Amino acid sequence: MFSKILTVFAVATAAAAWATTTTAPPPVTTPSSPQCCDSVVSSTSAAASAVAAVLGLDLTGLDVPIGLSCSPITVVGNNCGGTTVTCDAPEAEWGNLIAINCIPITL
Repeated sequence: MFSKILTVFAVATAAAAWATTTTAPPPVTTPSSPQCCDSVVSSTSAAASAVAAVLGLDLTGLDVPIGLSCSPITVVGNNCGGTTVTCDAPEAEWGNLIAINCIPITL
């Protein structure tokens, strides 16, 4: 029980520390990066805000679809178990957790 409480405290502390360092909203460009995302949500959703906060991103003023838990599609016919989208190329430091301006595509 104590270890669960300690784990929750450690995660909450880390999230709070990351959330204090935010950057300006990422620029929105023409989507050009095929991605397989677990989900696509609005940039104003609580889920997108939570992930962005952990990464130190400020999504204020953006109104675009956000891909969550995305990985690049590098081979045609890739078996994407999520949503196949094309997004602005995600930054490496985002660790495939988030992609900006994701538009559904059919491969």
